[in-house]
Amino acid sequence: MEIKNNLLKVTFSLVLAVLFLSCQKENTDSTSVNLPVVESYLTPGHPIIVKISQQKSLTDTAQYGKPITGLQVFVSDGTTNEQLAEASAGSYTYTDLNFLVTGKTYTLQFKYQSLTVSAKTIIPAKPVNLATQYDTVTIASSGPSDISTLDRLSWDNPGLLNHILVFNCLDGSAYPVNINSFTTAANTSFEVNTNAASYYNINQKTFPYLGSYLVTLLSVNQEYINLLTSSTNNATSQNLSNVPTNIINGFGIFTAMQADTIKMEVN
Repeated sequence: MEIKNNLLKVTFSLVLAVLFLSCQKENTDSTSVNLPVVESYLTPGHPIIVKISQQKSLTDTAQYGKPITGLQVFVSDGTTNEQLAEASAGSYTYTDLNFLVTGKTYTLQFKYQSLTVSAKTIIPAKPVNLATQYDTVTIASSGPSDISTLDRLSWDNPGLLNHILVFNCLDGSAYPVNINSFTTAANTSFEVNTNAASYYNINQKTFPYLGSYLVTLLSVNQEYINLLTSSTNNATSQNLSNVPTNIINGFGIFTAMQADTIKMEVN
């Protein structure tokens, strides 16, 4: 199944929290402060979208910094160099759905304040044979205290490639039923790094809520793993560290991924 646009927002919510710690801090040199922040996730069969913004101040609560407009942004597959159109302020797109191909390397490039900003990524293979032992998982009425395996998600991964699992509670938009009434409500969607394995064991602690779940397996590149597992997840204004990035003369991420999905019920 193809990855959905609304799922993309869920998938990258955690990464966004890390990504935009690429913010301005006191005593930072002027060159670093003026570098742009890039966000782009390439998925075959979908338009290319590249968001480019300024760095945020530490007190800025907006999700994104101020959009950078009027740029000439290009993406190349090594043979052709396509210019993206600015669909909205700071959001540059290319809509040919046949342009992104598995296994190809893509290069992003644009000029900003006399600097050439660039990045490269490769389209990873689509996950193969995602399956679950059971369509329904039953959680004991005593709550999620047992860590024994209730179910196992599996997929082919002979090359030990990076994969991320995204669990999206489809019943969580209004009044989700918390499995453990003694714990604080958690996010209805969450990510798990599979650490290049070919399976993931599900136990009573896996799910925060009862209901239907859309489970998405994403094949991802190392730059995504670097950002997801960065120590800046726990950074504060008193403890800022460099955010991992694959952008030359910029911050953020230019990466690619592919997905497969299944549904599960948690009772």
